[in-house]
Amino acid sequence: MRVLLVEDEADLGEAIKRILIQEKYIVDWVQNGDDAWLYLQNKWTDYTLAIFDWLLPGLSGIELCRRLRRQNSSLLVLMLTAKDQLEDKVEGLDAGADDYLVKPFLRAELLARIRALQRRSPQLHSQQLQIGGLTLDYSTRTVRIQNDSTQQQVISLTTKEFQILEYLMEHPNQILTSEQIRNQIWEIGSEPVSNVVAAQIRLLRRKLESLHCGELIETLHGVGYRLNSHAAK
Repeated sequence: MRVLLVEDEADLGEAIKRILIQEKYIVDWVQNGDDAWLYLQNKWTDYTLAIFDWLLPGLSGIELCRRLRRQNSSLLVLMLTAKDQLEDKVEGLDAGADDYLVKPFLRAELLARIRALQRRSPQLHSQQLQIGGLTLDYSTRTVRIQNDSTQQQVISLTTKEFQILEYLMEHPNQILTSEQIRNQIWEIGSEPVSNVVAAQIRLLRRKLESLHCGELIETLHGVGYRLNSHAAK
């Protein structure tokens, strides 16, 4: 899951980003509303959740919400603010925020709010992603395959392996270029080496071979990669 964090307090922003990364989220962090809007309009990245501080340099968190909803965006939004009056909460929710968290807050509450938002989203409600006999389990960060003898084989994945396989499984039988994968899986501003996608997919394939699914991810030389859903049956 990719998260856009918009928080101008450096210490708090750094702390939230660290918490989310520990929970295996991909996080882009910006410190003003104008940059946040540019990130939201970037066609190369697809966010699942946005966390907006209310008071920001440039566009406020409230204005960011309003702009998103005017575009009919269904992006999940968690609003962070020190404003704790009822009328403030009403204004935030009416502007389009899905939930409202008052500062200061504890790590446990932040993560619980995010999990609750995920449960509200139809595409995120399930804790598993399944194609044929192949199942990606979010709670254990594992992938398993149901073989012909009804036995299950399970392997653990690194964070990047899991994120790449998740992205491919979300777009079965579609060709995804290395650039698309890199832009979706690595944070904006990071500079991964040019062959990082190929290297990660090589490692992922080796693990899938242990499940006899080595042909699941196809390489189309000079074009990109494709998850062959038929190989997962």
